[in-house]
Amino acid sequence: MANFNFNKVILGGRLTADPELKTTPSGIAVTSFTVAVNRRYGQKSGEEAQADFFNVTAWRQTAEFITRYFRKASSICVVGTLQTRSWVDQNGQKRFATEIVADEAYFVDAKSESPMAVQQAAAMYNQGAQSSYVPDGYGAYGMPQGGAYQNQTAPKFEEISDDEELPF
Repeated sequence: MANFNFNKVILGGRLTADPELKTTPSGIAVTSFTVAVNRRYGQKSGEEAQADFFNVTAWRQTAEFITRYFRKASSICVVGTLQTRSWVDQNGQKRFATEIVADEAYFVDAKSESPMAVQQAAAMYNQGAQSSYVPDGYGAYGMPQGGAYQNQTAPKFEEISDDEELPF
């Protein structure tokens, strides 16, 4: 078998706090934040939820995008890699940290469901943009290449009232 290495994380949840944009001494934008993801367990009728918390770091344009458009409790989908780093602390103890390094960030909430701060930030950005696109939860992502998003239409889905009608 050939050498097979694969490290890809797709994480969807809610931010636990407002992300804060920082810069390195060399001027590179960076932000770190935590995403809470509910994990359900139990049988269907008595499901209970417990949250897992994942540390995420984003760099450059992805960091700028996240801090501009996402706030505490915003739904977010992050695509990136899982990385572990180690260091020796002030007491001489070896420490480890495992985090997700975000390569991409996506809107998840529809405009009507997202926190007001996100809607206002998107509206302010679009006032200066060439198009009037506001993320609608159907795959909008990342920083625009040409400075403006392209208008997108949401796919139409058929309502299925009962799981028994599903073909699988």
